[in-house]
Amino acid sequence: QVQLVESGGGSVQSGGSLRLSCAVSGYTVRFYCMAWFRQAPGKEHEGVATITADGSTTYADSVRGRFTISRDYTKNTLYLQMNSLKPEDTAMYYCARVSSRRYSSPARFPDVNYWGQGTQVTVSS
Repeated sequence: QVQLVESGGGSVQSGGSLRLSCAVSGYTVRFYCMAWFRQAPGKEHEGVATITADGSTTYADSVRGRFTISRDYTKNTLYLQMNSLKPEDTAMYYCARVSSRRYSSPARFPDVNYWGQGTQVTVSS
């Protein structure tokens, strides 16, 4: 049974940092493409960052240079390191397993095979 469980969200002030974790069970993260999405109230899901099985990464323009997606094979966990956070980063953040293909830009909603339950990130000014 595939499960993705996010943690690490919270409330921070503008300029702060958070690291989100996504513990995966039911498959091995190193063999699949994984992604982070976010959804702010009243908005659609936005692909934030994607990492392919071979380790290639892509980022949304709004987070490039501030966020880093990574994996720990020993823990079978996906991470999103978020630095220099801004109020506009406030959203529910979700990890996902996405279709295995090349990504020149972050994965989109139709690419998702499995979702986590989400973790809330709130950035105050």
